[in-house]
Amino acid sequence: MSGIMRLFGGGGKSGKAPTPQEAIQKLRETEEMLAKKQEFLEKKVEQELLTAKKNGTKNKRAALQALKRKKRYEKQLLQIDGTLSTIEFQREALENANTNTEVLKNMSIAAKAMEAAHQHMDINKVDELMADITEQQEVAQEISDVISRPIGFGEEYDEDELMAELEDLEQEELDKNLLEIEGTEDVPLPSVPSTSLPARPAKKKEEEDEDDMADLEAWAAN
Repeated sequence: MSGIMRLFGGGGKSGKAPTPQEAIQKLRETEEMLAKKQEFLEKKVEQELLTAKKNGTKNKRAALQALKRKKRYEKQLLQIDGTLSTIEFQREALENANTNTEVLKNMSIAAKAMEAAHQHMDINKVDELMADITEQQEVAQEISDVISRPIGFGEEYDEDELMAELEDLEQEELDKNLLEIEGTEDVPLPSVPSTSLPARPAKKKEEEDEDDMADLEAWAAN
């Protein structure tokens, strides 16, 4: 526990706990530090491997020492890999927790705002208000119906009496038309003319001369 507290910069019971953002930042810095350490160890492994190859036939003792150092570096690399995995998991958990905290905080603010908005509202008063609005709408509709209703300025007519009068007018117009048709039967038709039609006028002298010349030309041709 003390190691974790020192990692976050805490010190004893009186130390203030870091915020999630601060803890996440510290974990990211640790990841970067371990990544650099990992890169350094990988280079050392490559160097020791080259040393072992170089002295493999000339100096076996130096080659064996280089291989031992290489193994130690590789072991440290495995440890760093495990540490990085743990830190990454912890950072992601903190980030999720921080997100959930912000979500809950905002939801709490929204709930308080809604409560404040409804603070001066009474459900019974709301029901009464809606009932009044409905009643006023019905009154307005009744007024519109009355205003749009046709009025006769106090005069009322009997529909049956009006229909009887209309039928009388139609019968009167029908009788008038029949009388006009009967009156046309006494009108005399025009008489056929007794004189005969004039006879067809005789041909003019010029036309007769043309006919004679045509007959003469026809006889000469034969």
